[in-house]
Amino acid sequence: MTNSATTTRLIDIGNLRFEVAECGTGQRLALCLHGFPESAFSWRHQLPFLASLGYRVWAPNLRGYGQSSRPVAVSDYHIDRLVEDIDGLIDAAGTDSVLLVGHDWGGIIAWMTALERRVSLSGLVIINAPHPAIFASRIFSWPQLRRSWYIFFFQIPRLPEYWLGRQEAREIASAFLSMAVDKTRFSPTVLEVYRQQALIPGALTAMVNYYRANWKFLWATRPKLNRPIETPTLLIWGERDPVLGVDLTLGTTELVVDLTTHYLPNVSHWAQQEAPEAVNEAIAAWLEAHEPPASARLSP
Repeated sequence: MTNSATTTRLIDIGNLRFEVAECGTGQRLALCLHGFPESAFSWRHQLPFLASLGYRVWAPNLRGYGQSSRPVAVSDYHIDRLVEDIDGLIDAAGTDSVLLVGHDWGGIIAWMTALERRVSLSGLVIINAPHPAIFASRIFSWPQLRRSWYIFFFQIPRLPEYWLGRQEAREIASAFLSMAVDKTRFSPTVLEVYRQQALIPGALTAMVNYYRANWKFLWATRPKLNRPIETPTLLIWGERDPVLGVDLTLGTTELVVDLTTHYLPNVSHWAQQEAPEAVNEAIAAWLEAHEPPASARLSP
């Protein structure tokens, strides 16, 4: 029987330390990357599930979040540094079988990790995060421009942190509740986890710095972004996402050689938390179709 207990460990990557939630054992690693304003806690439903499928599951608090290191400079949060963190975590895991799972910013980092091709991935699962080339090409279209207003607001010094942190980080809790379709998934206990995380000194600045450091990256296309991704990829999308429209999935088939897209009607941006059963079922079905038989994974 797989151990479904989740523990926390600290992993040093260079001069940074990452707080990592871990569940399960084995050589196959499932690395789950959270978004804004989430944390490793956002994968609480997937950690034991993926462990039950035979994975060692790591869900790190990305740099700036939780008890992970919190660099001070805005440039420390550039996408290149974020991808280096993932490369380092994979290296620390000591495995060549990696299922990379990402949501929101974690999804963007996962896309870029696949595009950089510095590490070998057995699979890619992206939840409500557009391919960077598609987002860059459409961010200034009116529908997406209206949805992405907060990206522009976050460029202002200090004001976003004040706004998000006032009244015991009320706006952080509101971000989940206001966007969720099934608000029962975000109990006061769940929201308190995110509020307390945001109230850690320096945390909100670090979280907003993801947007400040990557302003040009989010809208500027680069040749690298159009490289075909050959890693088998599952794209899961909550259709009632008010910040990332479902139209951002269109065109992904031209950029990913082996793509499966699974839409979730009546599910918001917070898909893996709001509809964990449906998300887990989609991942299980996709893995069954794409993974080699267990006997083929055994070393001779």
